[in-house]
Amino acid sequence: MLVIMDMSVLHLALPTLSRDLEPSGAQLLWITDVYGFVIAGAMITMGTLGDRIGRRRMLLIGAVAFGCASVLAAYAPTAETLIAARALLGLAGAVLGPSTLSLISAMFQDAGQRGFAITVWMTSFMLGGAVGPLVGGVLLEAFWWGSVFLVAVPVMVFLLVAGPLVLPEVRDPDAGRLDLTSAAMSLAAILLVVFGVKGFAEEGVALLPLLSLAAGLVIGALFVVRQRRLTAPLLDMKLFANRGFSVSLGTLTLTVVFMLGSQFLVSQYIQMVLGMEPLESAVWSLPMVVSGTLAMFVAQGVADQVGKGYVFGAGLTIAAIGFTVLAQVDSDSGIGTVVTAASLLFAGLMPVSSLGIGMIVDAAPPEQAGSAAAVGETTQELGGALGIAVLGSVLNVAYHSRMTGSVPDGVPASARETATDNLPAALDAAGRLPAGTGAQLVAAARDSFAQGLAWIAMGAVPVMLALAVTATLLLRKVGRDGGSADREGVKQGGVKREGVEREGAKR
Repeated sequence: MLVIMDMSVLHLALPTLSRDLEPSGAQLLWITDVYGFVIAGAMITMGTLGDRIGRRRMLLIGAVAFGCASVLAAYAPTAETLIAARALLGLAGAVLGPSTLSLISAMFQDAGQRGFAITVWMTSFMLGGAVGPLVGGVLLEAFWWGSVFLVAVPVMVFLLVAGPLVLPEVRDPDAGRLDLTSAAMSLAAILLVVFGVKGFAEEGVALLPLLSLAAGLVIGALFVVRQRRLTAPLLDMKLFANRGFSVSLGTLTLTVVFMLGSQFLVSQYIQMVLGMEPLESAVWSLPMVVSGTLAMFVAQGVADQVGKGYVFGAGLTIAAIGFTVLAQVDSDSGIGTVVTAASLLFAGLMPVSSLGIGMIVDAAPPEQAGSAAAVGETTQELGGALGIAVLGSVLNVAYHSRMTGSVPDGVPASARETATDNLPAALDAAGRLPAGTGAQLVAAARDSFAQGLAWIAMGAVPVMLALAVTATLLLRKVGRDGGSADREGVKQGGVKREGVEREGAKR
């Protein structure tokens, strides 16, 4: 929860932080983005390293690093120091995520208990994103901007004390040496892809994001070729031969794209169309997280009875209904309509994400659970970046298309051009115009944004239904009766579930 919370807890602190540290525009972007960049890029390496040296050991190392980096960020005297601290936080976060998930997989041998534990883990993951702005808002009312980072310190101290007492050590005694070349290639590929995708979201189609994305994809392809040739690869490509692993991974990617992408757009709608403050918007995001959390626990019990493929299909169908409701919103819709739509979306997609990440970990042999968990979490990071970039870009195109012919006649040519780019630019331009003309521009811009959101939702409905049918057909025999089918699929894929050293299991 803390790892994800650190992605959003800083947002409300940016104004006061900017006054104290006076960062440039580029530095401010790096302060907000470098954390997620490093997490996404380092996760596979850190998850695999945990399989080799021990997941509890990696978890405790990550706790020390996360706590120290949090203190450094809280008391950073310059923007450069804060950027470095955020990068260290990202590196530590890349250690904590796979370590916790792979330890859960090792500690709970019963499939039902393991599924429930992973659902709790996934709930914490989603709560972190939801409560980050709330925690930040509360702390900023009483303390300085650095206080938002210190929340993690007592938790990390507790983990360092309790971890050695209650957590078993799990590692692969037969693992080979870590291939540093593969680690560098995976880091470079993911960082370049994420940078390119975020560049498209912010700048549109431009040369630098395009080159970054192309370079990332090429390095990623070379990484795959190298893994197939190594006797002790950083990531075992045989995992992808297992249907439970590969189909779950693909479904999880698309699910996160639409879930986090739509969450981003809905948040923008609440703030810029309905005119709510960020903290108030964060409060209204809680119903969707609550509905998704409840649906996850219900889905876990149902999946044990009917199979995960059918639960995937049902969840994606519910998401299609949510998008159908979202397609009805306009600039005059109240908060109730958009919150209802988002709650249906999360109720449908969060169970798919939870079950998907569980199937990805279950499909791997125990000695590779860390790397499998890292792949699943990296997919979520990339899916989130893709969702914001792709859906955000589509919305910008729809907004520009509708807004071009909707700008009021009294708006000057210079303001007219910026107003058709995006909604924030239109709202800023309206503030510098006479009251009547500005109000007309605001109304036109909000209507164009709402119409673009409705178009995206309408287009998502057939995608969700097609994905529901595909996932149900491909996964209907996977994961029933405690996930035995998953394990059988691993054996068929040629991966043994042997050789895991469990120190302290009696404890």
